[in-house]
Amino acid sequence: MTSATARQRRVRAPHPLRTEGVRGFAPWAGAAVLLTCGAMLSGTAGRWQGGWSETAVQVHTALLITVPLAAAAGCWQGGRERRRRTEELWATTVRTPLARLLLAALPVAFWVVAGYLLTVAAAFLATWPYAQGDRPHLALLPGDSAAVAAGALAGHVVGRAVPTRLAAPLLAMTGYVGLGVMTAGGSSAGRALSPAALAGVGELPVWWQPWAMAVWTGGLACAAALGYAARRRAVALLPLAAALAAGTLLAQSGDALWYPDPLTRRQVCDTSRTPAVCVNARYAGMLPQVSDALSGVTDKLRGVRDLPVRWADHGDAPHADEAALPAVTPLGWSAVRGRLTDPQEYAWEAVGALALRGDCPEEQESDRVLTADDAVEHYLAPSPVRDRLDGSDAQDAWLRRAVAARARLAGMDGHERRAWLSAYFAARADCRTKEIPAL
Repeated sequence: MTSATARQRRVRAPHPLRTEGVRGFAPWAGAAVLLTCGAMLSGTAGRWQGGWSETAVQVHTALLITVPLAAAAGCWQGGRERRRRTEELWATTVRTPLARLLLAALPVAFWVVAGYLLTVAAAFLATWPYAQGDRPHLALLPGDSAAVAAGALAGHVVGRAVPTRLAAPLLAMTGYVGLGVMTAGGSSAGRALSPAALAGVGELPVWWQPWAMAVWTGGLACAAALGYAARRRAVALLPLAAALAAGTLLAQSGDALWYPDPLTRRQVCDTSRTPAVCVNARYAGMLPQVSDALSGVTDKLRGVRDLPVRWADHGDAPHADEAALPAVTPLGWSAVRGRLTDPQEYAWEAVGALALRGDCPEEQESDRVLTADDAVEHYLAPSPVRDRLDGSDAQDAWLRRAVAARARLAGMDGHERRAWLSAYFAARADCRTKEIPAL
């Protein structure tokens, strides 16, 4: 009997923090974040699935929903004792007010961060089978996770301080509007202070930005908690000072917090064709698809002179010896989940860039020139969209002339057609449109 009693004494009761973490509201808050963010991301999967940078931008932008939701969850948890009418009972315990606050707030903060990170992991796993180049972008996760946890902690303080059941939904709406205004409008300093600051596709944060953002958001939340519940409220000045220092650094940096990914300046080329086909290195895996889509064009251009050296996609205006390759971005249009949506239309756009690379003045675009352009485009890469006219007399007359010009170009023998195309591309490149041979 004595040994049994001793064993019972050695069995310790579970820590209250563990009890709060596995029971009650906190796990449901994490599930709410997971389901909400997951639903939002799945609805736009075509716009990010297949690009690492697009995925990173999308999960980062999800903070516009996640942080207000975490704040609302913390606020609801903060008002729990008031709803249960157990405030006076809790005040009689030996724990300090700050310990009681953290005991209830930290599980919610943990679970909402866990829900967000699970969503991020699922998004990256969904992108992995379709990624065509680049690498996963994880640099923003420390700042994003800290912002979600800070939202839950600050919301908990609001829930304790504001005696109304409407505090949680009002806080969520206020947080969403406030983050939206900071993120999308205002000065560059205001945008830099937003934890959901819009990152552009193909851009990276400077190395210290996520950590400064973590200090900025976390410092404000810790200052609010200490100012509300600490015995010596002056200690709240320490995290507040750290937050203000980090916020000042972020605000002064502004748009300099982001820089272009060096990978966007690189290209991967297929030089077995003329012109060569070069895609941006972030989508290197799409080079075989793009090259196949343009194979019919390059086969018809064999032996033609005065062509650009390559189709290029490096984000800037093409050089003098290049034509702009139709972009596969933004994802969801020309490419979805690592596949070209319409190779025929893609080839037609590439031919248009090949023919119009001279960027000639509008007054030089006569009806004769436009008819020649149409004939070249139809011969190299016909597109059914080109013939969808409105049925007016002028359009019908132009279409009849265009069809006749197409037939004349297609009816030439190989040598004659190569000579005509060589003269056409030479005149087009130098904007000598009057020298384009007639059809």
